[in-house]
Amino acid sequence: MEKIIKIKEELECDISTAFKLFTINDLLESWLTEKAEVDSKVGGKYELFWEPGNRENNSTIGCKITGIEKNRYISFDWKGPVQFQSFMNTADPLTHVIVFFSHNKDPNKTNIHLFHTGWRKEKEWQNAHNYFENAWAKALQALKEKINNSIIP
Repeated sequence: MEKIIKIKEELECDISTAFKLFTINDLLESWLTEKAEVDSKVGGKYELFWEPGNRENNSTIGCKITGIEKNRYISFDWKGPVQFQSFMNTADPLTHVIVFFSHNKDPNKTNIHLFHTGWRKEKEWQNAHNYFENAWAKALQALKEKINNSIIP
């Protein structure tokens, strides 16, 4: 069975805000990336750029949204950074991220469930898996801290 990265985080915001944090360019740029070009529809772009001046590297250029339902989930293709691009960014299919949003008992809190799938068995893939397991955990923790500090509306 393939290894799936699974991360759950509780955010101190309503479900609509949580969903927007993954689908609105300005909000993505406030916590995850330098530049975002997201077209929130199936088949729309899910392109994030960590070095906007070098769009081919450290980006998800060419990635698409594979599924979306407002305030419920979004799924999209994913690529790796420079150290993994030789195999991750040419894989068919690419790795895939699914983010589910669920109500908490408190309407001002939302549970985020992130799944990153598509990992192969080779050693370099294990290194990429480990990298992203850590990167996603850090990114969601940073998002949680920004929300708690009221930096994100």
